[in-house]
Amino acid sequence: MKTTLIYFYLIVLYFKPANAQDIPANVYYPNGMVVTAHPEASKVGLAILKKGGNAIDAAVAVQFALAVVYPNAGNIGGGGFMVYRGAKGEISTLDFREKAPALATRNMYLDSTTGNAIVDKSLYGHLASGVPGSVDGMVKAHAKYGKLPWQTLLLPAIKLAKYGFKITAMQAKELNKNKANFLKYNPSGTALLKQIDDWKLGDTLIQTQLSQTLIAIKNKGRAGFYQGKVAKCLISEINRGQGIISQKDLNNYQSIWRKPITGFYKNYKIITMPPPSSGGIALIQLLHAVENYPLAKWGANKDSTVQIMVEAERRVYADRATHMGDPDFYAVPQAQLLAKKYQKQRMQNFNWNAATPSHMVKAGELWARQSEETTHFCVVDKQGNAVSITTTLNGLYGSLVVVSGAGFLLNNEMDDFSVKPGSPNLYGLVGGEANAIAPNKRMLSSMTPTIIEQAGKLFMVVGTPGGSTIITSVFQAVLNVLEFNKTAQQAVSFPRFHHQWLPDEVFVEHNALNDSTQNYLNQKGYKITPREPMGRVEVILKTPKGLQGGADTRGDDCSLGY
Repeated sequence: MKTTLIYFYLIVLYFKPANAQDIPANVYYPNGMVVTAHPEASKVGLAILKKGGNAIDAAVAVQFALAVVYPNAGNIGGGGFMVYRGAKGEISTLDFREKAPALATRNMYLDSTTGNAIVDKSLYGHLASGVPGSVDGMVKAHAKYGKLPWQTLLLPAIKLAKYGFKITAMQAKELNKNKANFLKYNPSGTALLKQIDDWKLGDTLIQTQLSQTLIAIKNKGRAGFYQGKVAKCLISEINRGQGIISQKDLNNYQSIWRKPITGFYKNYKIITMPPPSSGGIALIQLLHAVENYPLAKWGANKDSTVQIMVEAERRVYADRATHMGDPDFYAVPQAQLLAKKYQKQRMQNFNWNAATPSHMVKAGELWARQSEETTHFCVVDKQGNAVSITTTLNGLYGSLVVVSGAGFLLNNEMDDFSVKPGSPNLYGLVGGEANAIAPNKRMLSSMTPTIIEQAGKLFMVVGTPGGSTIITSVFQAVLNVLEFNKTAQQAVSFPRFHHQWLPDEVFVEHNALNDSTQNYLNQKGYKITPREPMGRVEVILKTPKGLQGGADTRGDDCSLGY
């Protein structure tokens, strides 16, 4: 049952094959660019930029638009992370990750008799939800950096919810596939259900209740969501399903400005997210691990390149399982994990002649002790301000619960905790004590929103959804540009591979590895496992010719500029 559910979450959205040859001609834009998972959201962001808004204004408008047009992952009932770089080089990161409710307990998803995790309890229904952070995050981002009035930024999403938008073929398929699930958890109905006919390409999805919620947020800001009618609807829905989020949890939720993780790969400066995202530390660890190898000479997805990247991934994911968690609850040994000397030491037992079995790889000894239904978007404005945001409900449509009377989906982020330390979550990721459940704690994430500088100037904005594959997908996209000289579109469309320590398999997309590379790896003891497409990477490159966008061909993703 658990395996079936995992594979359902892994494949349900992805129907388009990754084809590195099917790449549009390069186009450059001088003034601004937006790349998102849905054409309507990209249009919203671009319109805000053209109206004189900056990158943060566009990002806020896109976040709320995605909650309407991309309900499987876009959200106001979830959370995420933002990396920001101002035109003059100022950098900051905003943690608007969900939190465990105050009534959460360490063993809340375990069978009291056997002590084993109860299948589905942390995945579906009201008890699976953490306290949402997206609205508070957008309010704080706008208050610090926004230019246009708050109300202006909500209007496009309100219009899309009230009057509807035409769904894509991919959306029609996924909505139809989930009809039984929506009926199970939403007996009073939801706009995502079409009671008689199946959804089809071009149908209009109208979300009246959601439009009213967005109007409340437009008029009252944070209070429009965390207090008043919307909050009452949320708490009423939670109580109906015997969840544990309270009004006090909503009142107390605060997103946090955190110090960015920074590091260098050759002459490139990497600016990325700190814990409770594991992605930033892991990405820089991976880049450090391969920095001294001649990847450009070997080539993208060639045998030696794949082998060294897989071995780096194996060790970094082992570290992730042990050493990372919410820094407000656990002393993450950040400086030591990011030391190049440490990563060099971790790679010393690598052997070109044979794979290093994962059971022989443990977390490094230190001196101190996520369907993949996330979504990512990138924005760069005319002045050169850049935003990289990854936001999520966790699984496909989160907990599958729509708040009656308010029209938005609740997350199932509680599964991103180590429900039982040592046991895998939805994505097969194993966690330890650092990520155990505790009241008011933020769950560990793989989200890796990232901005890269070259010679002190903006160079690349990147990120992706993909659960446990987020870190490796960003890693590969970055190397595709920095080492293999690919355009933004080529970097995101190129076939991907992934290893996460446990299970000890190299997952590969169709055409990711040629026969000779597969044979080379098989002979050295690597288990190659085909799987559906991974992630939906979004990239903006700042070049001397202008801004260049890459929108992943694995989805309905859209890059727009002017």
